[in-house]
Amino acid sequence: MKQYVVDAFTDEVFYGNQAAICIMDQWLPESLMMNITRENNFSETAFAVKESDKYHLRWFTPGGEIDLCGHATLACAYVLFRFYIHDKDEVVFSTLSGDLTVSKRGELLEMEFPAYHLKSVPVTEAMSEAIGAVPSEAYLGRDLLCVFDDEDIVRSLEPNMEKLLNLDGLLLQVTAPGKETDCVSRSFAPKLNVTEDPVCGSGHCHIVPYWADKLEKENIVAYQASKRGGMLYCKMSGDRVILAGKAALFSECELYI
Repeated sequence: MKQYVVDAFTDEVFYGNQAAICIMDQWLPESLMMNITRENNFSETAFAVKESDKYHLRWFTPGGEIDLCGHATLACAYVLFRFYIHDKDEVVFSTLSGDLTVSKRGELLEMEFPAYHLKSVPVTEAMSEAIGAVPSEAYLGRDLLCVFDDEDIVRSLEPNMEKLLNLDGLLLQVTAPGKETDCVSRSFAPKLNVTEDPVCGSGHCHIVPYWADKLEKENIVAYQASKRGGMLYCKMSGDRVILAGKAALFSECELYI
């Protein structure tokens, strides 16, 4: 079975967020897909099967299947456009979060995702102890979103992974206003056996709605300040978030399973 490794939200390898992409003729047993995911040990491995005029797409972390993943969706679209559907400028994925469309926009691949509704929650001592700094605001969607006033705080955080397990939300998203971009962020996912997600697309379905409202603008340029780093070109469109970025192919291989 063919597998590709793609770095998403970057135009050069060794940056952005890695995703392994498996394009299949039919579904494998879920236990086997989990074994492949754990063997890869990336934050996400995505599996896609063509069904009529769409591709059914599923995302797995080493901790299990999840309902939304931006970087692996972008990576999968990149693989399909490059190797499978050369004459297309758009691909529709059927997913746990509904139909997701990825389109070519010049050098960028553009995705439209549902925005998460953010509920303001109190900043607690448990949050501050787990994160290692006191956020100015906190919100809860699928993930916990904690806002800081200074980009340098976000860049220097070293959260306690054990204590993060006790916080609400699936992932922890931390963000601050950027010096060269509208915002910077980092994403931590110990509940999914992922210490830090290098570039989290679904996390920006929390981050972008916050900053679009805060800055009173639709278009948001976001930088994920992980060690690998990644750039996202974002836009709020009603209750949807449009994420755009580039991708780079690291490898293609044959899986012997």
